[in-house]
Amino acid sequence: MSGRPALGCLGMVLACALLLGQPRAGLAAPSPQPAPGQVAAPGQVGAPAQPCPCEEPELCRPVRGRRDFEVFVFDVGGKAWKNYDWSQITTVAAFGKYDPELLCFAHSKGSRVVLKGDVPLKDIVEPTFREAWIAKQVKLAKKQHMDGINIDIEQEVGESSPEYYALTALVKETTEAFHREIEGSQVTFDVAWSPKCIDKRCYNYSGIAESCDFLFVMSYDEQSQIWTECVAAANAPYNQTLMGYESYLKMNIDPKKLVMGVPWYGYDYRCLNLSEDHVCTLPKVPFRGAPCSDAAGRQVTYKAIMDQVNSSISGSLWNTQQQAPYYNYKDADGHFHQVWYDNPKSISLKAAFVRDHGLRGIGMWNGNCLDYSGDVVAKEQTEDMWRALKVNG
Repeated sequence: MSGRPALGCLGMVLACALLLGQPRAGLAAPSPQPAPGQVAAPGQVGAPAQPCPCEEPELCRPVRGRRDFEVFVFDVGGKAWKNYDWSQITTVAAFGKYDPELLCFAHSKGSRVVLKGDVPLKDIVEPTFREAWIAKQVKLAKKQHMDGINIDIEQEVGESSPEYYALTALVKETTEAFHREIEGSQVTFDVAWSPKCIDKRCYNYSGIAESCDFLFVMSYDEQSQIWTECVAAANAPYNQTLMGYESYLKMNIDPKKLVMGVPWYGYDYRCLNLSEDHVCTLPKVPFRGAPCSDAAGRQVTYKAIMDQVNSSISGSLWNTQQQAPYYNYKDADGHFHQVWYDNPKSISLKAAFVRDHGLRGIGMWNGNCLDYSGDVVAKEQTEDMWRALKVNG
């Protein structure tokens, strides 16, 4: 979920390749009714039946309708999903290996499961390539009984470049195809925390928002480009995060087209120097034109943070300016580190903004970052993080 390669939670799991299948089929004569345990691909008359992996065949039908509030969860594989708070979840973006058990369970809860969509931007300038790519995604979604696609590209785009227009066209054409071929399907697009060309991603944000069901705003990795002092800071500082949403709203993007993404991970920075007032100076690691970046650190899961914070040299501290927690520790070689993260307090503050401004919903990168071991303390910490997503208590 970041424009930089090999990031923490995502780096722990290999994403599956989604470019499979063949061009979209045209109209055909009606086919016989599917045999027990099979369902015809929804929305496509005459499409070949696909085996249903669920004990109840109706669970292979796409989820229809829409709940008033969206809770969008990224899952990167494994079986952590069995311990998610399914009373809240509306959509799971499957960024790990295809798991039919997850698909069946999510559908039993009325929750959508969507594909990951990624493609090199240089290729989508050609309309025939876009058509073929979209057809492959639709066919895969039907084969796996999925409910749509989450497009996660995050590549550099110059304003008014061929890629700028092609990307908007890709989103529009993908949405039209999925809506036509799979009834009730959902197409979403991941965007940076601000529309102001973050990491050189100068997209047609308003056009893309109009062209899909909603935008998932990745309100994290906000230190990917550090233009001021090269010091450790919050992954998603409160005021900066809200400025991003204000910029989206000033573009006349409907708040119901925006889902706030929050991080369930933090950054561990090794300090060149750690001052008495907790300023952690970082080495300069440039990124897309900026002299410094959070690539000077490494991503750590909330689970790992909770395992370490109480034994750190500082314990959990709170930065009132950034409205975020952090702590300091010394490694085995005697080097000082500073870890910035989000916790239920910082997330709840942002959830209040979602509520007060009528956004479509909230979600996180990613659901696997918590401790689902069943340990008494971990269980409470995990429940608190899920509870923080609730906008009404």
